[in-house]
Amino acid sequence: MRVLVTGASGAIGRAVTEELVGHGHQVLGLARSDRAAELVSAAGGTPLSGGLGDLDVLGEAARDTDGAIHLAFSNDFSDLERSIAEEGAAMDAIGDALVGTDKPFAIVSGTTFSEGRLATEQDPLSTTGPVGGRGTNAARIVGLADRGVRATAVRLPRSVHERYVAYGFAGILIEAAQRSGVSAFVGDGSQRWPAVHRRDAASLFRLMIERGEPGTAVNAVADEGDTMLELATVIGEQLGVPVRRVPTESFGPIGPLFAMDQPASSAWTRTTYGWQPTHPSLLADLAAGDYPPPVG
Repeated sequence: MRVLVTGASGAIGRAVTEELVGHGHQVLGLARSDRAAELVSAAGGTPLSGGLGDLDVLGEAARDTDGAIHLAFSNDFSDLERSIAEEGAAMDAIGDALVGTDKPFAIVSGTTFSEGRLATEQDPLSTTGPVGGRGTNAARIVGLADRGVRATAVRLPRSVHERYVAYGFAGILIEAAQRSGVSAFVGDGSQRWPAVHRRDAASLFRLMIERGEPGTAVNAVADEGDTMLELATVIGEQLGVPVRRVPTESFGPIGPLFAMDQPASSAWTRTTYGWQPTHPSLLADLAAGDYPPPVG
């Protein structure tokens, strides 16, 4: 298949591109800059000039390819409402172009909140809180399964990681510790964060493009829930800084997310699609150290 991938130059997108190409597919990767185009090409894809705001480009590309994967997000946490609206418009442009085609459209989503128990694939998407709008966007696209789109959602945990490359939300903890000299946690630190290696996540996106059932949500979860205190402790040990509790507000608009307990299971996903994570855990990648320097 020839697959349109938004976010193809990002940490997850490059892994998805390499995974698809490695299994005989072709990738048309959205690239909003020369540097992004270089990264898409290096991963084996063909760059498509444009960004999430180029709705005509996205629609035309979706019509001209055999399916699509949406990964791109601006990650502007200072204006989440704008970022979420931009993402929703881009997904709608792709989805509308695919209506009635039975082409696959796998979108990125997040694991859900489940009030103290493991979240499962059958739990509804979260549509409240700081990033609730992303859940609303995802639910709308998955609903296109009723309109002739093989729409599926891959629910990623907070930390999609690979040593030296990316650490997901744990990367925010690393950078904060590097800048402040304190490895921080909020609350009592018992809140659990699920995680997955980016290579394992990439293989699940491929499976959903190849044989995902319309309207399906899968959990790309390898580690069901490391506590924030465990993560902060390992980071503190590697950086040689103290581990301390800080106010939730210290992490800005996404601080409330850090205070939430969000363990998740991928049991149904593994049984249904034969997906088996094989790469190192988040704690193993953190314990290996040698973190990249803070940006800027």
